[in-house]
Amino acid sequence: MTSPRKAATRRWRGVPLATALCAAPCIAIAGGALDLFYERSVMHAVDRRCDLFDPGVATALDAARVQARGAALRAGASEESLLGVEQRATAKARAADCRSADVATAASRVKSAFEGYSHLTRLTYPGDVAGWEANRMVSSDGPIWRLSQPTRFGWDRMVFGLGGKVGQGVLLASASFADGASPYAVRLVMRDVSRTSGPYLDRRLAGRDGRIPLAGRLPPSATRAFSVEARSPASARMAPAGAKAAILVRFPVQAIEALAALDPREAVMVEFVFASRDRDAVRRAYVEVGDFAAGRAFLNVDER
Repeated sequence: MTSPRKAATRRWRGVPLATALCAAPCIAIAGGALDLFYERSVMHAVDRRCDLFDPGVATALDAARVQARGAALRAGASEESLLGVEQRATAKARAADCRSADVATAASRVKSAFEGYSHLTRLTYPGDVAGWEANRMVSSDGPIWRLSQPTRFGWDRMVFGLGGKVGQGVLLASASFADGASPYAVRLVMRDVSRTSGPYLDRRLAGRDGRIPLAGRLPPSATRAFSVEARSPASARMAPAGAKAAILVRFPVQAIEALAALDPREAVMVEFVFASRDRDAVRRAYVEVGDFAAGRAFLNVDER
């Protein structure tokens, strides 16, 4: 059986630059996940070398490249095969003549594909279990959710993601508890990439459809945790839909980078700790990593 890495090598050997650089969705859809990632990686590398696009198009292309990488991982591509694709894309871009007609043709196609995309204010990123909603609208009336994923855990509800008035914002969690309880501690738990070789996906917990629940996508050990930096009552905009009262907590900026570096197939956990007579009670909410990195890149379109 041919590996994804070897297949990608054969597929792109000798492909004309104008074809390889084309990141237009109408062409990309015809290829596989690795094809799409390769196309956008080449064009991204050529733009960095030749300065072809304005910031809006360049950032939109980068966001689409990150999303394509996640799609390739979900399709079964290995980290090794993706690294190989990135290396071939870089080599292809390095050999390109910035002033050539070939590059000009490819750049024109990319502009046509992504100029409209760069002006979008809202996008939905579907996930395997749960997706992300991205919103680039500027808010003058206080923070709003800029990239969010709602979830239920037991009788309780939470919204997790990036919030603020403009741009990327900060990493937040807003939770409401059906019994009115108030946690004395909250922390964000995720896989420690420095102590593991890849995502933890416990296929023993998969259902009949082969889907692994989010609780089976976080390792029982080799994790890292982030404590909250600030806590306050959540505004109506930031609270889970329909909640009468909710808390809002903020995690450190380092947690954003750590979350963006995770595999889109895995999950993170927000742990709420409550005091009780005998011992602390813990309630856990899980969040699918999914296209968090792509959504974050989309929010930063106006930041470059």
